[in-house]
Amino acid sequence: MKKVIDFDTVEDFWGLMNHIAPPSKLPSGCDYYVFKDVIQPMWEDDRNKNGGMWLLTFEKNQRISHLDPCWLEILMLLVGETFEDDSDEICGAVVNIRGKGDRVSVWTTDCSSAEAIKRIGQKIKDALGLTCAIEYTAHTDAQNKSSSRAKCTFRI
Repeated sequence: MKKVIDFDTVEDFWGLMNHIAPPSKLPSGCDYYVFKDVIQPMWEDDRNKNGGMWLLTFEKNQRISHLDPCWLEILMLLVGETFEDDSDEICGAVVNIRGKGDRVSVWTTDCSSAEAIKRIGQKIKDALGLTCAIEYTAHTDAQNKSSSRAKCTFRI
């Protein structure tokens, strides 16, 4: 993992977005992480270890049509402070490019904050115009999974 840049302003954010490849152009196995400055993008970080993530999955053939716009919208939600009073619950966002399919996730700090987690999920779903359900999984469940899928904590 290599840190690329810090940004503090919307202008810096757009400067970054205009100069990096969109997720659809990344090779399989690559990830982008956008996290608050003091939080490392790993489950073991103190701000992440009791949290979880809202997860969206995409087929490879949806990279340009769905993945890129979704990733950009998620980042704009984070940078634009759309989550208001629940912003402190947000740690960051991740996009994973994989051969079997791609993922976008929004990480939160405390999976026991059920109402805040559900509000965050609903805002994500509304902003993306999703009609399908999205799922939230606690990091501890994802780490301890015995199958290819972790247990869903919330579904909206």
